[in-house]
Amino acid sequence: MSKLITIFKIPELRNKILFTLGMLAIYRLGFWVPLPIVDQVALQAWAERTMGGNLQSLFNQLALFSGTNLSTSTIFGLGIMPYISASIILQLLASVIPALEKLQKEGESGRKKINEYTRYLTVAICLVQSWIWVRLMMSQGGEMRVVNPNYDGFYYIFVSVITMTAGTVFLMWIGEQIDEYGIGNGISLIIMAGIVGRLPNALAKLSLEIRELAIAPQRGIGVEKLILLAILFVFVVVGVVLITQGQRRIPTQSAKHVRGRRVYGGNRQYLPLRVNQAGVMPVIFASSLLMFPSIVLAYLAQWVNWPPLDMLRNSFSGQGFFYIVCYIGLIYFFCYFWTAITFNPKDMANNLKDHGSFIPGYRPGKRTADYLERVMLRITYVGAAFLAVVAIIPQMVSTSLGVPYEVASFFGGTGLLIIISVALDLVQKIDSHLIMRNYDSLLGTAQN
Repeated sequence: MSKLITIFKIPELRNKILFTLGMLAIYRLGFWVPLPIVDQVALQAWAERTMGGNLQSLFNQLALFSGTNLSTSTIFGLGIMPYISASIILQLLASVIPALEKLQKEGESGRKKINEYTRYLTVAICLVQSWIWVRLMMSQGGEMRVVNPNYDGFYYIFVSVITMTAGTVFLMWIGEQIDEYGIGNGISLIIMAGIVGRLPNALAKLSLEIRELAIAPQRGIGVEKLILLAILFVFVVVGVVLITQGQRRIPTQSAKHVRGRRVYGGNRQYLPLRVNQAGVMPVIFASSLLMFPSIVLAYLAQWVNWPPLDMLRNSFSGQGFFYIVCYIGLIYFFCYFWTAITFNPKDMANNLKDHGSFIPGYRPGKRTADYLERVMLRITYVGAAFLAVVAIIPQMVSTSLGVPYEVASFFGGTGLLIIISVALDLVQKIDSHLIMRNYDSLLGTAQN
């Protein structure tokens, strides 16, 4: 408690935290402002019809890493996902387009130029996605029918598309303001706020289960299950923290330089390689990719009455053995794919050589790069196994313990990974401010 009080004693840090909280409060207010053309009663009826279906599952998955819920059709309906998609697209293109790769290596000026391209691409993606969504809502012969026919027309489509696009651009601006004047990564904090905002609904469902236990013990989830859930949550959080912070330290040594009678250099240091180098991106890619086969097969089943097709659709329901195997396989694939994009052993070996450092036992250049690549391949295997275990925990908890999936999703999966990663990053940035002013760290390390 004394450390929390210390945080607010530092004026600069206090102002950064209050500014960040204010920006997130503005985001949460806009989260509940609906589009004017949407009939809220019809939208609620549609949400109840699709509850538990493939389309609703897709919306729930997108909501985990977009910072909003598209099915609510608010001014922030698209969330921050278009910006994330644009960033990922440019990062992938930078690995194959020399001009973008050159910009990445130009330092601050190159980063600003790439950020400018990212904004333009975000607006283009928003215009396309919002137009598709608005047309889907206005489709009177379709499944939704949540817009009053009086609002049908180009003018209302144009206004709605611009409104949703402006909402995403505003969220992007909020994230940049937090980066500049607040504390923490703005985009990550918006996503985390969207995930944490789902926690009250999950707790409400869990309280209903506990109330059911008190009224009818044979129908509730049981006291032993509640204890097991609490123990499991602690173990999962501790495991996620350990693996997220886990590193493989490669020993490096700087070359010695003789100046007169003095010898400089020769210091032994370490090159940290993260065990979970890919972060949460493999889980996002894998879960998103597995959503589309179930949706496509569900629509095909409405037109084709073929038993093998129904069996295949049930296999992608999210609970079956085939789905879990595909899920784990895709997580491993995207772990290695994303690590190959973000980790360049050749550049790292060249940087060590340029700074006069080397790895003992390996010559600078190609041999060092090959060694770093072998080490990263091995530790990526461990990181992918960790992500796979965390990702399938919600399905296993929901199936084996009979817990609602909205509650089980906080025991693993994308949401928990994002919350812990962002929280750790936020704590480290607060620590840096405390250490600069000779205060004790939040993690308990005293500064002299």
